[in-house]
Amino acid sequence: MSKVGMVVLNYNDYKTTDKYINSIKDFKALSEIIIVDNNSTDGSYEKLKKYENNKIKVIKTEKNRGYSYGNNVGIKALSNVDYVIISNPDILVEEKVITKLKKDLEKTEDAAIVAPVIKQLGEYKRGWRLPTIEDEILLNINYYRRRVVRNLEYNEARFKTPLTRVDVVPGCFFMIKKGILDLIGNFDEATFLYYEENILATKLKNINKKSYIDSEVVVTHDLSVSVNKTFNSIKKYKLLKESQKYYVKYYLKARFFDMILLGFTYRLSLVIAYIVNFIKKLRSKKK
Repeated sequence: MSKVGMVVLNYNDYKTTDKYINSIKDFKALSEIIIVDNNSTDGSYEKLKKYENNKIKVIKTEKNRGYSYGNNVGIKALSNVDYVIISNPDILVEEKVITKLKKDLEKTEDAAIVAPVIKQLGEYKRGWRLPTIEDEILLNINYYRRRVVRNLEYNEARFKTPLTRVDVVPGCFFMIKKGILDLIGNFDEATFLYYEENILATKLKNINKKSYIDSEVVVTHDLSVSVNKTFNSIKKYKLLKESQKYYVKYYLKARFFDMILLGFTYRLSLVIAYIVNFIKKLRSKKK
């Protein structure tokens, strides 16, 4: 009988992870849960150790080397599973979702990944298209950013059937075949944070494997709780753009001129980000 394992990454957010593990620890649909503490400094690891048993393993990385690295540590710690769920700790999920996603992968031969609909900030997320080099450059220009994001999103009319093909699934909660992870070498650890979904989707595209959204199941995502606690807005933006640069260069195979243009638009957008952040601070002081 096929087995499902889950990897949950924690960093300085014990309360969120504790609440999540407590809600899923008795799910029979899960054979194994790996909690990876990404070298927290708030005592999370010691507190989470209370969950350790034959089903749940709590491990700690020697250093926080980012989202992909932490998840890879968890994936490698799984003992003998057929399917792997990558999950943020700020998720609300029912056991029936896991059962349904597993059935989807079992019956869909070309599928590598399947994800539920993600309810986030009152909206429903169903994946997106892989961007082009031009899209990535325009994402750095404030005037065009919203237009590009809107064009990369799928129209709701696309999701007429229970299982629908997409280029990229949201990274906060999805299920992937373990054999596929072994084949593509898990996550790319060159990025610290962001762009993991696009990189994973490109890896799958290169081996002709597909990603799907199951519109019959939904999970709720309390957006980036731990990320928002750890990094300020400018730091997050820099991390985002470092990952963007890596993705464009190595996965979109950008030419020299494209990289020059991407770098120029990034520096311009960073100046604007500093100005906006400065204005926000001034307004908060006046209040």
